Amino acid sequence: MKEKICLVVSSPLSVNTLLLHPICKLSQHYDVYLAVNAKPGDLFPAIENAVTVLPVPLQRKISPLNDAWALFKLILLFRKYRFTLVHSITPKAGLLGMLAAFTARVKTRIHTFTGQVWVTHRGLARLLLKSMDKIIAVISVHTLIDGISQRQFLLDEGVVSEKTSSVLAQGSLFGVDTTRFKPNGQARKRIRQELLIPDDDTLFIFVGRLTRDKGVLDLAAAFAEMNNPKSHLLMVGVDEEQMLEEILQLTKNCSNQFHAIGFTDKPEEYMAAADVLCLPSYREGFNNVVIQSAAMGIPAIGSRIYGVVDSIAENETGLFFQVGDVNDLQAAMKTLADNKELRLKLGLQAMERVKKYFTSEKLSSAWLAFYREIV
Repeated sequence: MKEKICLVVSSPLSVNTLLLHPICKLSQHYDVYLAVNAKPGDLFPAIENAVTVLPVPLQRKISPLNDAWALFKLILLFRKYRFTLVHSITPKAGLLGMLAAFTARVKTRIHTFTGQVWVTHRGLARLLLKSMDKIIAVISVHTLIDGISQRQFLLDEGVVSEKTSSVLAQGSLFGVDTTRFKPNGQARKRIRQELLIPDDDTLFIFVGRLTRDKGVLDLAAAFAEMNNPKSHLLMVGVDEEQMLEEILQLTKNCSNQFHAIGFTDKPEEYMAAADVLCLPSYREGFNNVVIQSAAMGIPAIGSRIYGVVDSIAENETGLFFQVGDVNDLQAAMKTLADNKELRLKLGLQAMERVKKYFTSEKLSSAWLAFYREIV
């Protein structure tokens, strides 16, 4: 009989976009359960066929009553199924999942840190959010961290310990499905035709949630100030903080060169149309979008912060700029807009780096090996 393990994740979107390959790998060796805020049909069929789904009302935002109910339900589930291992991913799932597993006396408790919300906060909010991460680390038996620089940051901040924290392989937890994220000339041509972007123009792309912490206003300002009629900017992602109106105002003088797409379940098609990925975040864990685009031969421009410095190799797969410095970001964008040869060179090197370190098969195998060792 296989040992029973449970993954705790807040969002079905996170499961669908990140956990397909690890779940399929783990399900070959364990009886995998998935505690997630989802109903039947929310998850990919391949995932639902590989796990037992346990619907739990886990929400990203703080909601005392809902969070208390979710915690109580997790405790009941963990006591009922008597899991060998519980592994939480994402902050809210981590706090509630690890508290519930500790209360239910689950022997092996693992949490994964994928970025810290409190980094961009100040005062009481920072103290409270950081304290929550410390609590998660204390009641976990082991913590996984998705990047080497992020682990060092958490060690320096006293959140995790040297003995009980580690990074899988060279970073990332999920890796890249290189059968999905690969160069696609047909998609490039189709998307550019839809957006009226000439094939020889340079297309910068941002893929992710449109929030202030992601630096999208800096990106819009840098693009507008670049004032290059042969360049375009495409933003792909949900407008969580109603940023689009302000972005449109920043780019009003080049409105025909700015394009915005909401949520898509096929980001690879828009990446295929792009020449450079931009990640101007103020806080970030190891960024999977960077290595997904890298697998497609697309170099990146990223802010020089922990997390991002693991997913981009400076002057090998992309360029860095000082976080929050619009002029520095603009200069990096101009460098790659004006130098196609450099773009292609960085993109090719980025693709090779993904194949060497970050394929989903490599990371899923490392994940399985970690479970076997700790269990």
